Amino acid sequence: MPSPAIENLVAQLTRLPSIGQRTARRLAFHLLQVSKEEATALAEAIVDVKERVHFCAECGNLTEEELCSICLDTRRDRHQLCVVEQPVDVVSLERTHEFRGLYHVLGGALSPLDGVEPRDLRLEELIGRVDKGGIEEVVIATNPNMTGEATASYIADRLRGRDHVRVTRLASGLPVGGDLEYADEVTLGRALEGRREM
Repeated sequence: MPSPAIENLVAQLTRLPSIGQRTARRLAFHLLQVSKEEATALAEAIVDVKERVHFCAECGNLTEEELCSICLDTRRDRHQLCVVEQPVDVVSLERTHEFRGLYHVLGGALSPLDGVEPRDLRLEELIGRVDKGGIEEVVIATNPNMTGEATASYIADRLRGRDHVRVTRLASGLPVGGDLEYADEVTLGRALEGRREM
């Protein structure tokens, strides 16, 4: 029977996303085998990131300064605003090198069943940024699931009627390398809707 300290470590590790009981136990025993300096460096890195990193005052992305590097970058297109759920989504979109505008991180998605209402997200800040002027297109890049779709619809409704702003949604459909026989009806339907000329 492992010690209470090991059980506590395993319990804390299982609170991380995608870490189950077996993986947490393997990580805990790995940490016991590394040097004290290595384990301490990991613990200090966690404390350091919690103390130094916070949300950008403008967009809600993660930063160590008041504004993130994307908001400070004068080469970005300030007429486009891409709305995402979490800071990790900014990282994913930036890896494509396709979007050169600014971002707005909501901090989640609408989910009344989980108690996440519009007031719990950075939606009013988004409306304020759009109403301030200069934004010509809002690209909604929420996740293509029930909560992401509900959030996208809510944002589109709130922005409807503003003549100076075009509201778009990321295209969705078949992944590269996917087989038609394994795609669900919704995905296939979206792929047909979003078809384009070749």
